[in-house]
Amino acid sequence: MSGELEERKARRMKYRNASEILPDDLLKELQKYAPGEILYVPSDKGRKKWGAETGARQFYEQRNEEIRHKFFRQKVPMDSLCEEYSLSDETVRKILYR
Repeated sequence: MSGELEERKARRMKYRNASEILPDDLLKELQKYAPGEILYVPSDKGRKKWGAETGARQFYEQRNEEIRHKFFRQKVPMDSLCEEYSLSDETVRKILYR
């Protein structure tokens, strides 16, 4: 799967010679900070938050709220929550006390 991810990244990122696309004054300014280096220039499009496209963020927020509800309102013991959600006690603690 990581090979597929690398392939997608490679298709998106294009190498272009800065001297061919940047004005001379901007190129000289960049050379002061990173002479001879390869730079990544991020897109100006707004970056989406983690899990926004896949729904993972919403899934984990809902799961964590469920865990907090069971622990604080229903008084389910922490070890039972660990087992039910297949999480370590440290992870459950982080969810509960954040």
